[in-house]
Amino acid sequence: MLLTWLLGQGFHSMAQSARYQTRAGMVSFFSSSPLEDIEARSQQLAAVLDTRSGQLAFTVPIRSFQFKRSLMQEHFNENYLESEKYPKATFSGRVLEWKPETLTATGAVQVVAEGDLTMHGVTRHIKVPGTLTSLSNQVLINASFPVAPADYNIEIPALVRDHIAKSVLVTVRLACAPAAGATTVSQP
Repeated sequence: MLLTWLLGQGFHSMAQSARYQTRAGMVSFFSSSPLEDIEARSQQLAAVLDTRSGQLAFTVPIRSFQFKRSLMQEHFNENYLESEKYPKATFSGRVLEWKPETLTATGAVQVVAEGDLTMHGVTRHIKVPGTLTSLSNQVLINASFPVAPADYNIEIPALVRDHIAKSVLVTVRLACAPAAGATTVSQP
């Protein structure tokens, strides 16, 4: 619910907060196995960061992931992630030990976000290390973290099980700009 509220048109009631957002962030995943490397990426990651509270939320349409081979993409959507039934993946949480002055620091600041990652109808509480950088009226967010398909009830058929890693590396790269009506973070 927080995700829908933050990403929706309901920003007006939070006009006093400093929110940064994007609707064109990048998220990718990489699976490496002795038989095959599999990579997919999406440029449709939507995100919101409230710089006063450290709350953040992400959502990505599952069908937006692009693969090098169309057959992989078809299997991913139809057999593994079942994108008709589970059309998006979401994360809703906060940056731990958040201080608003974090974004006035020079360079990348190491942070840990904690929250709920939901995909394939399963929600798991996770902690994700990453960096935040304030740069030219933007907030850059970078993170990489492992996700085990089995943790989200994603069944891999025995025939191709050796082609897919037990843990997949997810990478998030965002450049968020101030949301309409939001105050901005002052640079030193």
